Amino acid sequence: MKIDKKLEGSTLTLALEGRLDTTTAPELEQVIRAELDKADALVLDFGKLEYISSAGLRVLLSAHKAMAKKGGMKVTHVNEMVMEVFEVTGFSDILTVE
Repeated sequence: MKIDKKLEGSTLTLALEGRLDTTTAPELEQVIRAELDKADALVLDFGKLEYISSAGLRVLLSAHKAMAKKGGMKVTHVNEMVMEVFEVTGFSDILTVE
């Protein structure tokens, strides 16, 4: 998985490319932890994300909880397959998806 980071003001955007699964979720978690102190808002751009597993969902939930105390978190450019996972798991009710 590839992660592109961009900090604009106090908004951190992470653009993910590839698969967010058991192998790559720890990498995303590490990036979020390292960058979270610099940001008041988090945007996860899933425009090039092909797949998400339960390990990826766990990282999203953890990030969502951390950002709820700040300016919030949103997920953008979600494809149909990932959106279906969000809907089946109830994450579409928890996360802000645009």
